[in-house]
Amino acid sequence: MDKVRHVPSLQGLQALVEVAESGSFTQAAQTLCLTQSAISRKIQQLEAHFGVTLFVRTSRSVRMTVEGEQVLASARGILEQLKLLEDRLSPQKRPFRIRMHVSLAVRWLLPKLSDFYLQHPDIALSIETVATEVVEPASDSDAYILYLPRPSTDPACMALFDEALVPVCAPSLGPLASMEDLLRFALLHRSADQQAWHDWLAANDGKPLHSYRHIPFNLDELALDAAARGLGVAVTDMTLAAESIQRGALVIPFGEPLKTGGNYSLCLQLAADLHPACPAVLQWFASQVEQGGGGRTC
Repeated sequence: MDKVRHVPSLQGLQALVEVAESGSFTQAAQTLCLTQSAISRKIQQLEAHFGVTLFVRTSRSVRMTVEGEQVLASARGILEQLKLLEDRLSPQKRPFRIRMHVSLAVRWLLPKLSDFYLQHPDIALSIETVATEVVEPASDSDAYILYLPRPSTDPACMALFDEALVPVCAPSLGPLASMEDLLRFALLHRSADQQAWHDWLAANDGKPLHSYRHIPFNLDELALDAAARGLGVAVTDMTLAAESIQRGALVIPFGEPLKTGGNYSLCLQLAADLHPACPAVLQWFASQVEQGGGGRTC
């Protein structure tokens, strides 16, 4: 019969992926709860189907062939697509997944999670963090929170809070009497971005950026932690700093918050509506907007 009418066994593809990742037929058999001979048969069936050798086996090692690498890439893609399909069709089996920047998760969401679970003990949230400047939506996430330089008109987005920049430092460093005092301390910021400091200094008649000493970090979160430890002065969003200010870990040494026109928004993926927890999650985030006294629903 024409081979086009046949497809490889899914169990065979699973066996291929496990052997490739573990480098061992024995380990793959243990992972899939099969015998080693069963794993070998499934690999042999795949080799017969494609007409190529997938592994070079020796007494000490298992190495994939060039053809095997090609089949492996397709096998991983097929299995991942099936997993995503199962998640979309049966979302109640998994948490509601939200993707966001690590600083936003630590500084804004984490202090609020106890309230969420008090109200919704039967709902699990999976918080997935990234350290990149732009939060890209992932195919397996239900929602993501990102910074927008201007409010969105997308109905799938909910504005959580507007950006208002403030300088923050350890209580031992402040208060500072004037902008001149700021010259005595290092400006803390993420290595790739000095824009927040540039905007705040310009709005408060500060000196050019090169007039100050700088200590860069690869994450905003590290810069804020360094500020709390007295290494210098960082600039951040007022809302993100609120919990640390309330605890006394950070203070605003001087100056007024600078409203930039940007905001942080929760945006839904297309498949989010299929998750049974979506309405409750959205309602909770909307309540946080109301309690914060700002933001709007797009």
